[in-house]
Amino acid sequence: MLKGNLSEMTSELPYLVFGLLICAFAGAVIANWRSMLTQRQRDWRDLVAGLSPVDVGGMSAVAMDYLTPRRGQIDLEPEKIWEFLGGYEGLKKMRENAEIMLALAAYAQRWNFEEAVIVTERMRSDAVVLRRAVRHVELGMIPIGFLRRFRFTLPLHAQEASSAYYLMRQRLLSLYETSHAGLYPALAVSLG
Repeated sequence: MLKGNLSEMTSELPYLVFGLLICAFAGAVIANWRSMLTQRQRDWRDLVAGLSPVDVGGMSAVAMDYLTPRRGQIDLEPEKIWEFLGGYEGLKKMRENAEIMLALAAYAQRWNFEEAVIVTERMRSDAVVLRRAVRHVELGMIPIGFLRRFRFTLPLHAQEASSAYYLMRQRLLSLYETSHAGLYPALAVSLG
C-alpha cells in the first residue's frame, strides 16, 4: 500500500513543480506591473529624486569597451570592470535606475508623444538586457557547482548591463533635450 502511494506522489511531483513555477512567474509579472503603475503615478520631481548616483565615467568606460570592439578587444580586466561599475551594488543601482528612467521616458510622452513612444520601447528592450545581465551576475555569485558557468561570464554580463544602462541613459537624455529643454539640465545632473 505504501509503494502505491509513493509512486502516485512521485508521478504528480512534476505537475506540482510546474504549477509552482507558473505561480512564481505570475507573481513576478504582477509585481512588475504594479511597480510600473506606481512609477507612472509619481511626479517628475519624485522620479528624478529617486535616481541613485552611478559612476558615469566608470560605467561609460565599461560600456564603450563593450559597444565599440577593436583590435585586442580585451582592454579591461575583470577586476577593473567590477571596480568601475561599483561591484554588485553598482549593478543594483543601475537596475533600479532603469525602472525610473523608463517612467521618465513615458512621462515625456506628454510633450512629444511620437518620439517618446519609440524611445520608450527602445529603452524597454535595453532594460530587458540589463535585467537579464544582472540576473546572470547574481547567479554567478551563488556558490553552487552547477551554476559555475555563470561565474566565468561575470565580466561579460557586467559589461552587457553597463552597455544597456549607457544606451538607456543616452536615449533618455536625447529625448529630453529635444522634448523639454527646460527639464533637461536637472535630469542631466541627476543622471550624472
